[in-house]
Amino acid sequence: MEFHFDRCDQLALLRQAPEFAYAVEHFDLKSFEYSGDLFFALVQSIVSQQLSIHAAAAVFSRLEKFLGGSVDTESILKADPEAMRQCGLSCRKVEYLQGIARAAASGEIVFHELGQLSDDEIIKRLTCLRGVGIWTAEMLLIFALGRKDVLSFKDLGIRKGMRLLYKLDHDVTPDEFEVLRRKYSPYGTLASFYLWSYKDNIPVMKH
Repeated sequence: MEFHFDRCDQLALLRQAPEFAYAVEHFDLKSFEYSGDLFFALVQSIVSQQLSIHAAAAVFSRLEKFLGGSVDTESILKADPEAMRQCGLSCRKVEYLQGIARAAASGEIVFHELGQLSDDEIIKRLTCLRGVGIWTAEMLLIFALGRKDVLSFKDLGIRKGMRLLYKLDHDVTPDEFEVLRRKYSPYGTLASFYLWSYKDNIPVMKH
């Protein structure tokens, strides 16, 4: 499935937050693919923690090959932990992945049904798993489920974008963030992408 940045949504966000005028006019946001497969996406996310994009891709590729090309509950539960570590995973990441697989196998979390729940409920259920924090769950809402109203206080890039956009001399406080989150809603994901882009697209002021 493909997530498109709809022009109507852009104009609606602009009506609610006119300060995005420059971004809406000049920033080119690219559509992206999302799978809807939360289990697979969560495994990728755990593998990627604290790694560069290229290193994470290499480790995940080795893990996927080791698991026979099928990254699922059964293959992870059957895998030898030491062999998984040979793919480049830390002991803790192996524990996290096996814990996620056990939760899926036991029915503690039915991953294919999570997409029917609200954003808040999905975050609540995922963060019960070891190794899954709020930021990870929020990113899965965007990049695995294509949810349209996600703005993460835990994301440093988003808060940095806010500081630049509003010319703040301090980090955004939780209260300030909540005011802005409500202002942008229900277009939080669109705002997130503009804020992520803002640091790389600051207009040059001529003197």
